[in-house]
Amino acid sequence: MQRTIFTTPVVNTLLRGFSVAFLRLTGWTVEGSLPSRAGKSVFIAAPHTSNWDLPYTLMVAFALRLHPYWMGKASIFRFPFGGLMRWLGGIEVDRSKANNLVAASAQAITDADGPLQLIVPPEGTRSKTRYWKTGFYYIATTAQVPIILAYMDYASKRSGLGPVFQPTGDIEADMAHIKAFYLPFKGKNADQFDQGASDL
Repeated sequence: MQRTIFTTPVVNTLLRGFSVAFLRLTGWTVEGSLPSRAGKSVFIAAPHTSNWDLPYTLMVAFALRLHPYWMGKASIFRFPFGGLMRWLGGIEVDRSKANNLVAASAQAITDADGPLQLIVPPEGTRSKTRYWKTGFYYIATTAQVPIILAYMDYASKRSGLGPVFQPTGDIEADMAHIKAFYLPFKGKNADQFDQGASDL
């Protein structure tokens, strides 16, 4: 995988200090830690309802010393911002090729020679959507890595890492369990976060 802001010497240290200070000054609490067995993992990023989610996610990742990559729609990788987005850990997504995306993402996790956490918003969009996409689930099962239930609750200003979830292969039961965890959390635009049926 390409070098990112999280693996760039000096920059990483400076931005971690800034992130910790900014989150503390603005009243945010960062919770949890990543177990060593989950160095390679898929993160659910929910609720995802605002452009503000990205900078806050990056700061929380610095605070927790993570090595995250995240998936974004192709339009944000166009000139002149493509290089910056990739340095921030972005992976360009072609939503018309979902099957290839799952296989490529899983292979990237498997091939990585160090820790790699792939952040995937289950809604697939900031807009209100009734269905959760299940790509994150299939990426995790294909790569044979756990799913980390990461959260950002704007109501209480809490963000961090929840339980490590090991997929069982029963996707309907697993999705119900995962969604139940996210019921208490509110996004910045809370009315856009709908935990309806999964888009299987």
